[in-house]
Amino acid sequence: MSRKQTIIRGTFILTATGFLCRFMGFFYRIFLSHTFGEEGVGLYQLIFPVYSLCFALTAAGLETAISRTVAQKVSLGRKKEARQILLLGLVLSVLLSCVCVLFLQGNAAYISEKLLGDPRCEPLLIPLSYALPFAAIHSCICGYCYGMKETKIPALSQVVEQVTRILSVYVFYLILMKKGEDIPITIAVLGLVIGEMLSALYAAKSLTRSTHVLAHLNITYTDFLHRFKELMPLSLPLTANRVLINLLQSIEAISIPARLQLHNHSTSEALSIYGVLTGMALPCILFPSAITSSISIMLMPTVAEIQTTNNRDDMLNIIKKVAGSCFILGLGCCFIFLVLGGWMGTVLFGSSTAGKFIITLAWMCPFLYTNSALLSVINGLGKTSYTFLINSFGLLIRIASVFAAIPLFGIQGYLWGMLASQLIVSICAAIVLKKEI
Repeated sequence: MSRKQTIIRGTFILTATGFLCRFMGFFYRIFLSHTFGEEGVGLYQLIFPVYSLCFALTAAGLETAISRTVAQKVSLGRKKEARQILLLGLVLSVLLSCVCVLFLQGNAAYISEKLLGDPRCEPLLIPLSYALPFAAIHSCICGYCYGMKETKIPALSQVVEQVTRILSVYVFYLILMKKGEDIPITIAVLGLVIGEMLSALYAAKSLTRSTHVLAHLNITYTDFLHRFKELMPLSLPLTANRVLINLLQSIEAISIPARLQLHNHSTSEALSIYGVLTGMALPCILFPSAITSSISIMLMPTVAEIQTTNNRDDMLNIIKKVAGSCFILGLGCCFIFLVLGGWMGTVLFGSSTAGKFIITLAWMCPFLYTNSALLSVINGLGKTSYTFLINSFGLLIRIASVFAAIPLFGIQGYLWGMLASQLIVSICAAIVLKKEI
Protein backbone atom coordinates (compact mmCIF):
# COMPACT_ATOMS: atom_id res chain seq x y z
CA MET A 1 0.00 0.00 0.00
CA SER A 2 1.39 3.44 -0.96
CA ARG A 3 2.03 6.18 1.60
CA LYS A 4 -0.91 8.19 0.23
CA GLN A 5 -3.28 5.22 0.52
CA THR A 6 -2.01 4.46 4.04
CA ILE A 7 -2.64 8.03 5.19
CA ILE A 8 -6.10 8.16 3.59
CA ARG A 9 -7.11 4.76 5.02
CA GLY A 10 -5.84 5.58 8.51
CA THR A 11 -7.42 9.03 8.44
CA PHE A 12 -10.77 7.59 7.39
CA ILE A 13 -10.77 5.00 10.19
CA LEU A 14 -9.74 7.48 12.89
CA THR A 15 -12.14 10.17 11.65
CA ALA A 16 -15.09 7.77 11.47
CA THR A 17 -14.54 6.48 15.00
CA GLY A 18 -13.83 10.03 16.22
CA PHE A 19 -17.16 11.29 14.90
CA LEU A 20 -18.93 8.20 16.32
CA CYS A 21 -17.46 8.80 19.78
CA ARG A 22 -18.33 12.51 19.64
CA PHE A 23 -21.88 11.61 18.64
CA MET A 24 -22.21 9.20 21.57
CA GLY A 25 -20.60 11.76 23.88
CA PHE A 26 -23.17 14.37 22.86
CA PHE A 27 -26.08 12.27 24.11
CA TYR A 28 -24.06 11.15 27.14
CA ARG A 29 -23.66 14.80 28.17
CA ILE A 30 -27.41 15.28 27.82
CA PHE A 31 -27.96 12.28 30.13
CA LEU A 32 -25.49 13.66 32.68
CA SER A 33 -27.11 17.09 32.69
CA HIS A 34 -30.60 15.63 33.19
CA THR A 35 -29.45 13.19 35.87
CA PHE A 36 -27.09 15.33 37.94
CA GLY A 37 -28.09 18.88 37.03
CA GLU A 38 -25.86 21.79 36.13
CA GLU A 39 -24.12 21.85 39.53
CA GLY A 40 -23.28 18.14 39.45
CA VAL A 41 -21.94 18.32 35.89
CA GLY A 42 -19.99 21.46 36.82
CA LEU A 43 -18.40 19.58 39.72
CA TYR A 44 -17.54 16.70 37.37
CA GLN A 45 -15.97 19.07 34.85
CA LEU A 46 -13.99 20.80 37.57
CA ILE A 47 -11.74 17.77 38.16
CA PHE A 48 -10.72 17.35 34.51
CA PRO A 49 -7.93 19.95 34.46
CA VAL A 50 -6.24 17.88 37.19
CA TYR A 51 -6.72 14.65 35.23
CA SER A 52 -5.54 16.25 32.00
CA LEU A 53 -2.43 17.64 33.69
CA CYS A 54 -1.55 14.23 35.19
CA PHE A 55 -2.08 12.54 31.81
CA ALA A 56 0.11 15.14 30.11
CA LEU A 57 2.87 14.47 32.64
CA THR A 58 2.70 10.68 32.40
CA ALA A 59 1.68 9.65 28.89
CA ALA A 60 0.89 12.33 26.30
CA GLY A 61 4.46 13.20 25.33
CA LEU A 62 5.59 9.58 25.43
CA GLU A 63 2.80 8.51 23.06
CA THR A 64 3.95 10.91 20.34
CA ALA A 65 7.62 10.10 20.91
CA ILE A 66 6.91 6.36 20.69
CA SER A 67 4.97 6.84 17.45
CA ARG A 68 7.76 8.79 15.79
CA THR A 69 10.58 6.51 16.99
CA VAL A 70 8.77 3.29 16.11
CA ALA A 71 8.04 4.56 12.59
CA GLN A 72 11.72 5.32 12.09
CA LYS A 73 12.82 1.92 13.45
CA VAL A 74 10.38 0.00 11.27
CA SER A 75 11.44 1.88 8.14
CA LEU A 76 15.01 0.74 8.85
CA GLY A 77 13.90 -2.87 9.45
CA ARG A 78 14.68 -2.72 13.18
CA LYS A 79 11.45 -4.19 14.50
CA LYS A 80 13.10 -5.56 17.64
CA GLU A 81 14.20 -2.06 18.62
CA ALA A 82 10.67 -0.80 17.91
CA ARG A 83 9.31 -3.37 20.37
CA GLN A 84 11.91 -2.27 22.92
CA ILE A 85 10.76 1.33 22.52
CA LEU A 86 7.21 0.18 23.32
CA LEU A 87 8.38 -1.69 26.43
CA LEU A 88 10.43 1.27 27.66
CA GLY A 89 7.52 3.63 27.08
CA LEU A 90 5.15 1.34 28.97
CA VAL A 91 7.50 1.04 31.95
CA LEU A 92 8.19 4.77 32.20
CA SER A 93 4.57 5.80 31.67
CA VAL A 94 3.11 3.33 34.15
CA LEU A 95 5.70 4.23 36.80
CA LEU A 96 4.98 7.94 36.39
CA SER A 97 1.23 7.35 36.50
CA CYS A 98 1.57 5.32 39.71
CA VAL A 99 3.45 8.23 41.29
CA CYS A 100 0.60 10.51 40.22
CA VAL A 101 -1.95 8.10 41.75
CA LEU A 102 -0.18 8.25 45.12
CA PHE A 103 0.19 12.03 44.89
CA LEU A 104 -3.47 12.61 44.03
CA GLN A 105 -4.75 10.33 46.74
CA GLY A 106 -2.44 11.84 49.35
CA ASN A 107 -3.28 15.43 48.41
CA ALA A 108 -6.88 15.17 47.19
CA ALA A 109 -8.24 17.28 50.06
CA TYR A 110 -5.70 20.08 49.51
CA ILE A 111 -6.15 20.09 45.70
CA SER A 112 -9.93 20.17 46.05
CA GLU A 113 -10.09 22.95 48.60
CA LYS A 114 -7.15 25.18 47.67
CA LEU A 115 -6.74 24.71 43.90
CA LEU A 116 -10.21 23.74 42.67
CA GLY A 117 -12.04 25.74 45.31
CA ASP A 118 -14.59 23.06 46.20
CA PRO A 119 -14.02 20.37 48.89
CA ARG A 120 -16.66 18.20 47.20
CA CYS A 121 -14.08 17.33 44.53
CA GLU A 122 -12.10 15.19 46.98
CA PRO A 123 -14.28 12.04 46.69
CA LEU A 124 -14.09 12.42 42.90
CA LEU A 125 -10.32 12.83 42.62
CA ILE A 126 -9.53 9.66 44.57
CA PRO A 127 -11.34 7.20 42.25
CA LEU A 128 -10.30 9.27 39.22
CA SER A 129 -6.64 8.62 40.03
CA TYR A 130 -7.05 4.90 39.29
CA ALA A 131 -7.71 5.69 35.62
CA LEU A 132 -4.18 7.04 35.08
CA PRO A 133 -2.19 3.75 34.82
CA PHE A 134 -4.71 2.29 32.38
CA ALA A 135 -4.73 5.50 30.34
CA ALA A 136 -0.92 5.28 30.23
CA ILE A 137 -0.97 1.71 28.90
CA HIS A 138 -3.62 2.56 26.34
CA SER A 139 -1.72 5.66 25.19
CA CYS A 140 1.63 3.88 24.72
CA ILE A 141 0.06 1.04 22.73
CA CYS A 142 -1.74 3.57 20.53
CA GLY A 143 1.55 5.37 19.95
CA TYR A 144 3.17 2.09 18.87
CA CYS A 145 0.28 1.31 16.51
CA TYR A 146 0.42 4.78 14.95
CA GLY A 147 4.14 4.29 14.38
CA MET A 148 3.33 1.01 12.62
CA LYS A 149 0.61 2.91 10.69
CA GLU A 150 -2.04 0.55 12.06
CA THR A 151 -5.15 2.42 13.18
CA LYS A 152 -7.59 -0.43 13.82
CA ILE A 153 -6.57 -1.06 17.44
CA PRO A 154 -6.50 2.63 18.51
CA ALA A 155 -9.79 3.32 16.74
CA LEU A 156 -11.67 0.35 18.20
CA SER A 157 -10.19 0.86 21.66
CA GLN A 158 -11.53 4.43 21.56
CA VAL A 159 -15.00 3.07 20.82
CA VAL A 160 -14.62 0.44 23.57
CA GLU A 161 -13.70 3.17 26.05
CA GLN A 162 -16.68 5.34 25.15
CA VAL A 163 -19.23 2.52 25.06
CA THR A 164 -18.12 0.91 28.34
CA ARG A 165 -18.02 4.30 30.07
CA ILE A 166 -21.58 5.13 29.04
CA LEU A 167 -22.98 1.63 29.73
CA SER A 168 -21.31 1.33 33.14
CA VAL A 169 -22.65 4.71 34.27
CA TYR A 170 -26.14 3.78 33.06
CA VAL A 171 -25.98 0.42 34.90
CA PHE A 172 -24.93 2.17 38.13
CA TYR A 173 -27.78 4.62 37.58
CA LEU A 174 -30.37 1.84 37.17
CA ILE A 175 -29.10 -0.02 40.25
CA LEU A 176 -29.26 3.06 42.46
CA MET A 177 -32.66 4.02 41.07
CA LYS A 178 -33.98 0.55 41.85
CA LYS A 179 -32.68 0.81 45.42
CA GLY A 180 -34.20 4.25 45.79
CA GLU A 181 -30.87 5.81 46.75
CA ASP A 182 -29.45 9.18 45.78
CA ILE A 183 -27.39 9.14 42.59
CA PRO A 184 -24.02 10.84 43.11
CA ILE A 185 -21.88 12.24 40.31
CA THR A 186 -19.19 9.81 41.53
CA ILE A 187 -20.69 7.13 39.27
CA ALA A 188 -19.63 9.21 36.25
CA VAL A 189 -16.04 9.11 37.53
CA LEU A 190 -16.28 5.35 38.08
CA GLY A 191 -17.55 5.01 34.52
CA LEU A 192 -14.50 6.89 33.25
CA VAL A 193 -12.19 4.57 35.19
CA ILE A 194 -13.94 1.45 33.87
CA GLY A 195 -13.79 2.81 30.33
CA GLU A 196 -10.04 3.45 30.55
CA MET A 197 -9.43 0.05 32.13
CA LEU A 198 -11.31 -1.94 29.48
CA SER A 199 -9.88 0.07 26.59
CA ALA A 200 -6.34 -0.60 27.88
CA LEU A 201 -7.06 -4.31 28.28
CA TYR A 202 -8.62 -4.45 24.81
CA ALA A 203 -5.66 -2.66 23.23
CA ALA A 204 -3.11 -4.93 24.93
CA LYS A 205 -5.04 -8.10 24.09
CA SER A 206 -5.61 -7.06 20.47
CA LEU A 207 -1.96 -6.15 19.96
CA THR A 208 -0.83 -9.48 21.39
CA ARG A 209 -3.34 -11.45 19.34
CA SER A 210 -2.59 -9.68 16.06
CA THR A 211 1.20 -9.38 16.20
CA HIS A 212 2.36 -11.25 19.32
CA VAL A 213 4.50 -8.18 20.01
CA LEU A 214 3.93 -8.23 23.75
CA ALA A 215 4.92 -11.89 23.89
CA HIS A 216 8.38 -11.16 22.44
CA LEU A 217 9.37 -8.09 24.39
CA ASN A 218 12.85 -8.32 25.85
CA ILE A 219 15.43 -5.68 26.66
CA THR A 220 18.89 -5.74 28.23
CA TYR A 221 20.38 -2.99 30.39
CA THR A 222 22.45 -1.73 27.43
CA ASP A 223 19.39 -1.76 25.16
CA PHE A 224 17.46 0.10 27.83
CA LEU A 225 20.06 2.89 27.94
CA HIS A 226 20.15 3.22 24.15
CA ARG A 227 16.37 3.34 23.82
CA PHE A 228 16.14 5.75 26.76
CA LYS A 229 18.59 8.16 25.07
CA GLU A 230 16.50 7.98 21.88
CA LEU A 231 13.13 8.47 23.53
CA MET A 232 13.78 11.18 26.13
CA PRO A 233 14.96 14.03 23.81
CA LEU A 234 11.69 13.64 21.90
CA SER A 235 9.28 13.07 24.77
CA LEU A 236 10.46 15.78 27.19
CA PRO A 237 9.63 18.81 24.95
CA LEU A 238 6.34 17.17 23.95
CA THR A 239 5.44 16.55 27.59
CA ALA A 240 6.37 20.12 28.50
CA ASN A 241 4.19 21.33 25.62
CA ARG A 242 1.16 19.34 26.79
CA VAL A 243 1.65 20.46 30.39
CA LEU A 244 1.88 24.07 29.24
CA ILE A 245 -1.34 23.72 27.25
CA ASN A 246 -3.16 22.32 30.28
CA LEU A 247 -1.82 25.05 32.52
CA LEU A 248 -2.95 27.64 29.98
CA GLN A 249 -6.45 26.17 29.93
CA SER A 250 -6.56 26.39 33.73
CA ILE A 251 -5.36 30.00 33.65
CA GLU A 252 -7.95 30.86 31.00
CA ALA A 253 -10.77 29.19 32.92
CA ILE A 254 -9.94 31.22 36.02
CA SER A 255 -8.90 34.50 34.40
CA ILE A 256 -11.37 35.16 31.57
CA PRO A 257 -14.47 35.67 33.77
CA ALA A 258 -12.43 37.80 36.18
CA ARG A 259 -11.03 40.00 33.38
CA LEU A 260 -14.50 40.35 31.85
CA GLN A 261 -15.67 41.88 35.11
CA LEU A 262 -13.09 44.63 34.57
CA HIS A 263 -14.93 45.43 31.33
CA ASN A 264 -18.05 46.43 33.26
CA HIS A 265 -19.67 42.97 33.26
CA SER A 266 -21.30 41.53 36.34
CA THR A 267 -20.15 38.16 37.67
CA SER A 268 -23.20 36.48 36.16
CA GLU A 269 -22.70 38.16 32.77
CA ALA A 270 -19.00 37.24 32.72
CA LEU A 271 -19.70 33.57 33.43
CA SER A 272 -22.46 33.57 30.82
CA ILE A 273 -20.17 35.00 28.12
CA TYR A 274 -17.43 32.51 28.98
CA GLY A 275 -19.93 29.64 28.92
CA VAL A 276 -21.26 30.65 25.49
CA LEU A 277 -17.71 30.85 24.10
CA THR A 278 -16.37 27.57 25.49
CA GLY A 279 -19.56 25.53 25.55
CA MET A 280 -21.20 26.61 22.29
CA ALA A 281 -19.02 28.54 19.83
CA LEU A 282 -15.66 26.77 20.19
CA PRO A 283 -17.12 23.23 19.98
CA CYS A 284 -18.67 24.19 16.63
CA ILE A 285 -15.37 25.56 15.31
CA LEU A 286 -13.40 22.56 16.58
CA PHE A 287 -15.81 19.84 15.40
CA PRO A 288 -14.23 19.47 11.90
CA SER A 289 -10.82 19.18 13.56
CA ALA A 290 -11.58 15.48 14.05
CA ILE A 291 -10.48 15.13 10.43
CA THR A 292 -7.28 17.16 10.72
CA SER A 293 -6.36 15.48 14.00
CA SER A 294 -6.62 12.09 12.31
CA ILE A 295 -4.49 13.32 9.40
CA SER A 296 -1.86 14.61 11.83
CA ILE A 297 -1.69 11.29 13.66
CA MET A 298 -1.00 9.44 10.40
CA LEU A 299 1.30 12.13 9.02
CA MET A 300 3.93 12.11 11.76
CA PRO A 301 5.14 8.48 11.38
CA THR A 302 5.06 8.87 7.59
CA VAL A 303 7.34 11.90 7.81
CA ALA A 304 9.68 10.02 10.13
CA GLU A 305 9.84 7.16 7.63
CA ILE A 306 10.60 9.49 4.69
CA GLN A 307 13.28 11.22 6.75
CA THR A 308 15.24 7.97 7.06
CA THR A 309 15.43 7.75 3.24
CA ASN A 310 16.57 11.39 3.00
CA ASN A 311 14.22 11.92 0.03
CA ARG A 312 13.58 15.68 -0.02
CA ASP A 313 11.19 15.55 -2.97
CA ASP A 314 8.91 13.00 -1.28
CA MET A 315 8.95 15.10 1.90
CA LEU A 316 8.00 18.30 0.10
CA ASN A 317 5.33 16.51 -1.91
CA ILE A 318 3.53 15.03 1.09
CA ILE A 319 3.75 18.29 3.07
CA LYS A 320 2.25 20.29 0.21
CA LYS A 321 -0.58 17.80 -0.33
CA VAL A 322 -1.55 17.39 3.33
CA ALA A 323 -1.11 21.02 4.39
CA GLY A 324 -2.92 22.15 1.23
CA SER A 325 -5.83 19.79 1.93
CA CYS A 326 -6.12 21.02 5.53
CA PHE A 327 -6.03 24.65 4.38
CA ILE A 328 -8.75 24.03 1.78
CA LEU A 329 -10.86 22.27 4.43
CA GLY A 330 -10.33 25.29 6.68
CA LEU A 331 -11.41 27.68 3.93
CA GLY A 332 -14.55 25.64 3.31
CA CYS A 333 -15.43 25.55 7.00
CA CYS A 334 -14.68 29.27 7.26
CA PHE A 335 -17.20 29.99 4.51
CA ILE A 336 -19.83 27.72 6.10
CA PHE A 337 -19.43 29.30 9.54
CA LEU A 338 -19.53 32.82 8.09
CA VAL A 339 -22.77 32.08 6.25
CA LEU A 340 -24.47 29.83 8.83
CA GLY A 341 -22.82 30.98 12.07
CA GLY A 342 -25.68 33.21 13.09
CA TRP A 343 -28.21 30.47 12.36
CA MET A 344 -26.18 27.91 14.32
CA GLY A 345 -26.04 30.14 17.36
CA THR A 346 -29.73 31.01 17.32
CA VAL A 347 -31.26 27.65 16.29
CA LEU A 348 -28.85 25.11 17.81
CA PHE A 349 -28.02 26.95 21.03
CA GLY A 350 -30.68 29.62 21.30
CA SER A 351 -28.01 32.29 21.61
CA SER A 352 -27.37 35.14 19.22
CA THR A 353 -24.12 35.79 21.09
CA ALA A 354 -22.89 32.31 20.17
CA GLY A 355 -23.63 33.09 16.52
CA LYS A 356 -21.51 36.26 16.69
CA PHE A 357 -18.64 34.32 18.26
CA ILE A 358 -18.83 31.60 15.60
CA ILE A 359 -18.68 34.19 12.81
CA THR A 360 -15.63 35.88 14.36
CA LEU A 361 -13.81 32.60 15.02
CA ALA A 362 -14.57 31.33 11.51
CA TRP A 363 -11.56 33.29 10.21
CA MET A 364 -9.36 31.10 12.41
CA CYS A 365 -10.29 27.84 10.65
CA PRO A 366 -7.78 27.82 7.74
CA PHE A 367 -4.85 28.41 10.12
CA LEU A 368 -6.16 26.23 12.98
CA TYR A 369 -6.66 23.16 10.79
CA THR A 370 -3.39 23.65 8.86
CA ASN A 371 -1.34 24.13 12.03
CA SER A 372 -2.09 20.62 13.26
CA ALA A 373 -0.54 19.21 10.07
CA LEU A 374 2.47 21.53 10.09
CA LEU A 375 3.29 20.84 13.74
CA SER A 376 2.86 17.11 13.14
CA VAL A 377 5.46 17.31 10.35
CA ILE A 378 7.88 19.10 12.69
CA ASN A 379 7.36 16.39 15.31
CA GLY A 380 7.89 13.74 12.63
CA LEU A 381 11.24 15.34 11.79
CA GLY A 382 12.23 14.91 15.44
CA LYS A 383 12.30 18.69 16.07
CA THR A 384 9.99 18.54 19.08
CA SER A 385 11.77 21.47 20.76
CA TYR A 386 10.58 23.71 17.91
CA THR A 387 7.02 22.49 18.46
CA PHE A 388 7.30 23.36 22.12
CA LEU A 389 8.64 26.86 21.38
CA ILE A 390 6.04 27.57 18.68
CA ASN A 391 3.13 26.45 20.85
CA SER A 392 4.53 28.36 23.82
CA PHE A 393 4.72 31.55 21.75
CA GLY A 394 1.14 31.09 20.55
CA LEU A 395 -0.11 30.41 24.07
CA LEU A 396 1.65 33.49 25.44
CA ILE A 397 -0.20 35.61 22.87
CA ARG A 398 -3.51 34.17 24.06
CA ILE A 399 -2.64 34.80 27.70
CA ALA A 400 -1.61 38.36 26.87
CA SER A 401 -4.97 38.93 25.16
CA VAL A 402 -6.75 37.71 28.30
CA PHE A 403 -4.96 40.12 30.61
CA ALA A 404 -4.42 43.09 28.29
CA ALA A 405 -7.18 43.05 25.66
CA ILE A 406 -10.26 41.81 27.55
CA PRO A 407 -10.39 44.73 30.05
CA LEU A 408 -10.21 47.18 27.11
CA PHE A 409 -12.30 45.47 24.42
CA GLY A 410 -14.24 42.76 26.27
CA ILE A 411 -14.41 39.18 24.98
CA GLN A 412 -13.78 40.51 21.46
CA GLY A 413 -10.21 41.24 22.54
CA TYR A 414 -9.71 37.59 23.44
CA LEU A 415 -11.15 36.45 20.10
CA TRP A 416 -8.67 38.71 18.30
CA GLY A 417 -5.91 37.20 20.42
CA MET A 418 -6.95 33.69 19.37
CA LEU A 419 -6.90 34.69 15.68
CA ALA A 420 -3.48 36.32 16.03
CA SER A 421 -2.15 33.28 17.88
CA GLN A 422 -3.13 30.82 15.14
CA LEU A 423 -1.76 33.07 12.39
CA ILE A 424 1.60 33.47 14.14
CA VAL A 425 1.83 29.72 14.81
CA SER A 426 1.32 29.11 11.07
CA ILE A 427 4.06 31.59 10.16
CA CYS A 428 6.52 30.17 12.71
CA ALA A 429 5.84 26.57 11.63
CA ALA A 430 6.35 27.49 7.96
CA ILE A 431 9.66 29.21 8.79
CA VAL A 432 10.91 26.15 10.69
CA LEU A 433 9.93 23.77 7.88
CA LYS A 434 11.59 25.99 5.27
CA LYS A 435 14.77 25.92 7.34
CA GLU A 436 14.73 22.17 8.02
CA ILE A 437 13.79 20.87 4.55
